[in-house]
Amino acid sequence: MTEPSTVTLGVVQFACTDDLAQNLATASRLIRQAAAQGANIVLVQELFEGLYFCQTQDPVHFSRAHALADHPVIAPMQALARELGIVLPVSFFEKKNQAFYNSMAMIDDTGAILGTYRKSHIPDGPGYSEKFYFRPGDTGFKVWRTRFGTIGVGICWDQWFTEAARAMALMGAEIILYPTAIGSEPKRPDLDTMEHWRMTMRGHAAANMMPVAAANRIGSEEIGGQSQSYYGSSFIAGPDGLLLADAPREGEAVLLATFDRQLLADNRAAWGMFRDRRPELYGVLATADGGE
Repeated sequence: MTEPSTVTLGVVQFACTDDLAQNLATASRLIRQAAAQGANIVLVQELFEGLYFCQTQDPVHFSRAHALADHPVIAPMQALARELGIVLPVSFFEKKNQAFYNSMAMIDDTGAILGTYRKSHIPDGPGYSEKFYFRPGDTGFKVWRTRFGTIGVGICWDQWFTEAARAMALMGAEIILYPTAIGSEPKRPDLDTMEHWRMTMRGHAAANMMPVAAANRIGSEEIGGQSQSYYGSSFIAGPDGLLLADAPREGEAVLLATFDRQLLADNRAAWGMFRDRRPELYGVLATADGGE
């Protein structure tokens, strides 16, 4: 099938409950709204199937995980992607035998699963105790060629690492997406990371000269006697890092931005930042401590 010369990227944000059916209904409603407005690719937030359970360490939450083949969010999203003719990167809690991963399935516009990515960088701090639940991903960074362009996807904490974005760009990504769940810091109520969070990813867009988008959840969630708030502020940044669409801290949102893929590619090539790279000088990046 012919690849269109332009692509419209959609991002949605909403509050999650601990009712999977309700979250699926909300996600589907907003995805449909984005598609009706012309979106070809729609990004939904991280682990939207339920509450962000990583606030606490409780083994009961391992029961939320399922294998890709029978995960309750995957088949409905496949059917929706096929019906609407859109690409849907879908975040899900994956169980593979005795291993658990924070994963993403790339669903193309026919409803087929092109592959999965497992989150590489796993945070471990107050309110974000992901190392208790997830193994570090073993897929490496990945990109997928779809009818609407080649897409790279990182998951939440991956978004803070410049190496991840550059790796996906080098692998041919035209667009980089980040489903996420981020908000208040339980031990630092005075700390608001929203602008830092956005600025980091906007830097990825500018440094790689390609659109970058993030989808975050909203609202306050209580789980295991602990409460945490999420600051929304989902956005789409252009290839210069400037914000093209952004959501408020509260309230559902559907964001859209349209890009000329050939113009993006021409500008990226003409700028020379990939031409002038010196990989032979970057060996220090493959070390843990900057040593030889």
